[in-house]
Amino acid sequence: EREIGNKPNQLICVPGHQIAEMALAKLYLVTGQKKYLDLAKFFLDKRGYTTRKDIYSQAHKPVLEQDEAVGHAVRAAYMYSGMADVAALTGDTGYIHAIDKIWDNATTKKLYITGGIGATSNGEAFGENYELPNMSAYCETCAAIGNVYWNYRLFLLHGESKYFDVLERALYNGLISGVSLDGGSFFYPNPLESIGQHQRQPWFGCACCPSNISRFIPSLPGYVYAVNKNDLYVNLFMSNTSDMKVNGKKVTLTQTTGYPWSGDIRMEVSPKGKQSFTLKIRIPGWVQGSVVPGNLYSYTDRKQLGYKVKVNGEPVNATLDKGYFSIARQWKKGDVVEVHFDMEPRTVKANSKVEADRGKIAVERGPVVYCAEWPDNDFSVLSVIVNRKPEFTVECKPELLYGMDQLKTSAQTIAYDEQGRLTTKDVTLTLIPYYAWAHRGSGEMAVWLPQDVSATRPSQPVTITSKAKVSASTLIKSISAINDGLTPKDENDRSVPYYHWWPKEGTTEWICYEFDQPQQLSFSTIYWFDDAPWGGCRVPKSWKLFYKDNSGNWQPVNALSAYGTEKGEGNTVRFSPVTTSAIKLEVVQQEKNASGLFEWKVD
Repeated sequence: EREIGNKPNQLICVPGHQIAEMALAKLYLVTGQKKYLDLAKFFLDKRGYTTRKDIYSQAHKPVLEQDEAVGHAVRAAYMYSGMADVAALTGDTGYIHAIDKIWDNATTKKLYITGGIGATSNGEAFGENYELPNMSAYCETCAAIGNVYWNYRLFLLHGESKYFDVLERALYNGLISGVSLDGGSFFYPNPLESIGQHQRQPWFGCACCPSNISRFIPSLPGYVYAVNKNDLYVNLFMSNTSDMKVNGKKVTLTQTTGYPWSGDIRMEVSPKGKQSFTLKIRIPGWVQGSVVPGNLYSYTDRKQLGYKVKVNGEPVNATLDKGYFSIARQWKKGDVVEVHFDMEPRTVKANSKVEADRGKIAVERGPVVYCAEWPDNDFSVLSVIVNRKPEFTVECKPELLYGMDQLKTSAQTIAYDEQGRLTTKDVTLTLIPYYAWAHRGSGEMAVWLPQDVSATRPSQPVTITSKAKVSASTLIKSISAINDGLTPKDENDRSVPYYHWWPKEGTTEWICYEFDQPQQLSFSTIYWFDDAPWGGCRVPKSWKLFYKDNSGNWQPVNALSAYGTEKGEGNTVRFSPVTTSAIKLEVVQQEKNASGLFEWKVD
């Protein structure tokens, strides 16, 4: 306040990483001192007018002119939350219109089915509209928390249940996936597909996610209810007892429920004496046939779920108001409200503009998104094709991963045999809640499952590289990418796993395949990883191949074609045939960049 502002000798500057705006709005609410709200609005008003003009920090244009969610997803969600605070506390219609437009863009074009936001590791940022890759999805845990902050504030501004539909989706899926069930390890990104390269870790060099989710979980009770004058909102469903004041009078509300596994909720309303007020119960979008607001996702199974509400055992009816079932009456101690939501497994498809999900479905039940993971299935879950009209059984598993409902359905796997012919096999596909994956070791996982043949990924037959022993100058877990059979579709594809030597620059590095018996080789194909302009990897300055001779010494192959460094395509080198027990790739990195590769094939 002393150093920053429009007065003479003051600096006009804005936060480098937005979050102060929310804090200042909260200080205003706690203290009543308008100077804090004024400073929050100043920081937002001046964004886009200082020397910093980048999309990464949402400074590319004034906030009131922004209409698309862009840049670093965490910074963005924090700034949008601050905008919603200022909109609500000042009533500024410009702020209200701007934040509504940005929310509409994020929710209808840039939201993962798990409630995650931020599609790309390049700048930890939102992607383009409908750019929602699965294996390379960033979906930072902090961004999911920011999405909760943002939607909660828009609910407070508008009083509409759709914001809690998005909040609940993030909460039960892409947010709690960021912490292990025992609370001891964490995800930074939360991808929707894996071949085993993703593992939770106890800590990160940039430790925002562990601390953020550890702070968020204890705050959860504050999101369950809301009070506005004579209205008491029930927004989330979980067993609890809470004391609140409605019109200044104490009300105790006790919820008993098995939600999200059960759609039955019992609420005991106990005011102090008799009180007249309106109990507003959120009827979730998933009950009403809406996956999320807008047309980014839609149900494909044609099921029509319903709900019932009773007060003291008697059915009651009401017209929904902004998504809420309103019961206005004089309440007395011991009144009981019973809510029932039909809860069945549902299949979901994405908008056809989402290239990564075409021909695929996701499965959810209630607010919980499911995935297929390797420990529950004795086949490659990435080679599955789901039936056109799948039927699911629900199995309660109290002993599995702290208790959950598991889903099972009939499916097929598709694979190439040794002769290169397609084969199919009938299987039972088992699904678990997405939040619980990666607790039983490394392996395959997928949220989006093929239902059309065009979207399938048949299992590949074993090759000499897939079963070779791999060593490298830098041996990290992502080395498994180089012989997983997955290759990019073009030079801009970052959706498949890759291996790199970053942050090393200008060095000579190597990878070696060792075979269990001598192999005759004459071809090698490499798909280079290059994440220009954001990242630190570029195609190498040069590279060569060496084979191990009968004396155990490395010899250069006699190359019959050039060592290519094209991005987005296979760079094949022909060489005079050699019979060897090992082959080595030697890479000379560019002076100021590292190198990396998606895949290395030899035959």
